Amino acid sequence: MLEKYGRSVTGPRGKWVTLVLWIVITGALSALLPSVNSQENNNAANLPESFPSVQAEEVAKREFPNAEGIPALIVWHREGGLTDDDLKIVQNMAQTFTAKPLPEQAALPPYHQMPLPALKSQLSGNKQTLVTPIVFSKEAESDVLKRGFASIQEQAAGQAGYDPFAETISSQKLIARVSGPAGISVDATALFKNADVSLLIATVLIVLVLLLAIYRSPILALIPLIAVGFAYGVTGPILGFMAKEGWIEVDSQAISIMTVLLFGAGTDYCLFLIARFRQMLTVETNKWAALKQAISGSSGAIAMSGFTVVLSLAALLLADYGAVKRFAVPFSFAILIMAIASLTLVPALLAILGRGSFYPFVPRTPDMIRERAEKKGRPAPQPHSRKTIGARFADLVVRKPWTVIIVTVILLGGAASFAPSVKYTYDLLSSFPKDMPSREGFDLIGEAFSPGSLAPVQVIADTEAKSVDLQAALQKLPFVDEVSAPQKGKANPDIVSVDVQLNVNPYDNEAMGHIPELRTATEAVLKVAGVSGVEERVWIGGQTAAQYDTKRAGDRDELVIIPVVIGLIALLLLAYLRSVVAMLYLIATVVLSYGSALGLGWIILHYFMGADAVAGAIPLYAFVFLVALGEDYNIFMISSIWKKRKDMPLKEAIRQGVSETGGVITSAGLILAGTFAVLATLPIQVLLQFGIITAIGVLLDTFIVRPFLVPALTTVLGRAAFWPGAGSANAGRVERETA
Repeated sequence: MLEKYGRSVTGPRGKWVTLVLWIVITGALSALLPSVNSQENNNAANLPESFPSVQAEEVAKREFPNAEGIPALIVWHREGGLTDDDLKIVQNMAQTFTAKPLPEQAALPPYHQMPLPALKSQLSGNKQTLVTPIVFSKEAESDVLKRGFASIQEQAAGQAGYDPFAETISSQKLIARVSGPAGISVDATALFKNADVSLLIATVLIVLVLLLAIYRSPILALIPLIAVGFAYGVTGPILGFMAKEGWIEVDSQAISIMTVLLFGAGTDYCLFLIARFRQMLTVETNKWAALKQAISGSSGAIAMSGFTVVLSLAALLLADYGAVKRFAVPFSFAILIMAIASLTLVPALLAILGRGSFYPFVPRTPDMIRERAEKKGRPAPQPHSRKTIGARFADLVVRKPWTVIIVTVILLGGAASFAPSVKYTYDLLSSFPKDMPSREGFDLIGEAFSPGSLAPVQVIADTEAKSVDLQAALQKLPFVDEVSAPQKGKANPDIVSVDVQLNVNPYDNEAMGHIPELRTATEAVLKVAGVSGVEERVWIGGQTAAQYDTKRAGDRDELVIIPVVIGLIALLLLAYLRSVVAMLYLIATVVLSYGSALGLGWIILHYFMGADAVAGAIPLYAFVFLVALGEDYNIFMISSIWKKRKDMPLKEAIRQGVSETGGVITSAGLILAGTFAVLATLPIQVLLQFGIITAIGVLLDTFIVRPFLVPALTTVLGRAAFWPGAGSANAGRVERETA
């Protein structure tokens, strides 16, 4: 079957048919289907309807429609105190946008109708800061909000004679910033949109530079990039079509990471085949025969590796949290298309270019080298017998396996011991650069007012017409700064709502921890009033409540997805290797590597880069990527050992398998780590943290787990490593025959 497949994509006609098919399919899809970037929805809901904060939002939408929308908080500040002229600018702008509302503008307080003394009463205690909200429709897209902010900025510049929004935070002039949920949303979208192009350029450059440095062949360096380009050209339009039809949702974060994944993992799959082809060209004169042997020797491992990653990433469909769930289809589908390209397009390109793929360092057989030297009248170069670094490592592993196991486990276990001390945050603002407008505005609010005023917690209760003083009850809580007067519901007057301003940052973990206490206090006051079934008559909404539910969703997703990913990989390894023992220790090694990456990443981020916490989604993201991608390298190396042990003693099979696969896995690991490290150059903390931890994990797999720990374990286990498959008995037979 493999020979037939090899002929179909690399034969005299098949190679050209394969190339033309990829060109036609890519061109047709790009012309007929929308691009995935045009279908991005960065405002998609992250929490399912079953979560309390979402239910609270629905009740608020029904009962308190005036509160519906996305508030933008315009923060006005002047060191030394706001002047009357400053306040008149605020009033003039309110008059302008009341007469001519901004697109999707839902509400704006009538500051222009307030006398100056009334407006001054809303200033901060030091008279330096004023916050004026503008509420936009909840359906407003980020681009619409951004244009609205630009109009506000233009109007303010016209009133003040300079642009207050462009002034630095330390300026003595009037300065302004847009914060609040709307400002945060626009800044978040801008960060990811700005990251797309720079991320793509940086990823292409890092892959190209590493390929040139490792293989020193400009033609070879382009082959994986061409394959990735075609894979992206097919993946993007199909995902765009699926998103347009409403089958999936995509956002800019998912597409950014998908691009990195395509270049990193896609290049790895290409190199697995290219390295085997290069090796075959040194022993096989006929390039067609060499390519067919390379395909038969690597296609199984490539397909298995790709299938492992596809299924692992598809497991993200089980997530409750929307941002995680939206990763599943783009990531798994991109890897599927990339694996197909590696098994069809790349062989076709190699068949077309032949040995020229490796120019100027063309691999040749000893006979070809001798004939070439004779034609030039030179003596044939003598083959060198010096061992490569990979061969020396392989010798060390089979000679002293227990020493290798003890040292590597101590190193990995020591790093992993820091993983339990990692602190997590669900604060979106903490992922922003400190000079982002919404973060600067939030800091100004926190310094001048209660920090909880940026995002109050909405407490809604059904009183059943009983006398309930909800405002007084919640005001007594030690973590509450202020509670608004209660509002009655529009459809049901028995439902009341109060806004609770906490005396801590509403985005901090501390604030999230107060959500259950607010619910308990509200239920208690309802019970005292004689309200029945209070558990179903209390709703807690707002940003802090949503973050609390986000943490709950993330904890649930980890408990569900991590075992599923491990189970899927276990089944695939069992089917491919037919060994329970090998399956167990291969999974154990990548899980240990993941823990080490998390611990070592925390050391770097916390102790060297000053991060107080990492994003709460990082552990799940990193686990799925590192376990799936780390298993790729194990599969490629172990498959080589498994084949060789049929004809030679196990230790020799391990020695040759590690030596032969060492170079390609090392280069593939460097490229994959390099592409993930590109994320660390972005100003978005969640991507920076994910990039650093994932890159560390890939490097640990590449330089510790694959060359040392896994082959050392295989050496120590001996024939037991193949149990209960036929390889166990076969390994014993080969050992006896050799003896």
